Amino acid sequence: MRNYFVLGAAVCVALSMVSCKSSESAYKKAYEKAKAQQAVEQTQPAVVTQPTTVAPVQTVTTAPVATENTRSENLTLVSGAGLKAYSVVVGSFSIRANADNLQRTLTNNGYAAQIATNPQGMFRVIASTFDDLGSAVQSRNTLRSQYPDAWLLRK
Repeated sequence: MRNYFVLGAAVCVALSMVSCKSSESAYKKAYEKAKAQQAVEQTQPAVVTQPTTVAPVQTVTTAPVATENTRSENLTLVSGAGLKAYSVVVGSFSIRANADNLQRTLTNNGYAAQIATNPQGMFRVIASTFDDLGSAVQSRNTLRSQYPDAWLLRK
């Protein structure tokens, strides 16, 4: 009985060794297929197209203001002189101390920075505020060099 068990175990080990197939051949086949495809692509003639004539572009000067994205929120002024129709928001914080620090930095850089809060409790740090959208857009674009996420708020 023991001999049959040893013989059966030996047959199982031999079958498991023989049935293992190296995955190297699969990689080799994929490599050869990629090389063949690359060779086909290199032998195909390049398609030359004639250049098309394009009419010159005429620029129409319109105010970039009409297409600017603005957000509208109901804000309550926490610190500052007051908000006008359009404001440039450079920071939004859930903690008042963080908003105060950014306001102090902006004030030191010459901005009339203000803090307002929205109904959700977020403190918006406003760098500048304007009556017209064009001035607000210019200010936002200038501020984006230091504050890339600056955005426009419409009162």
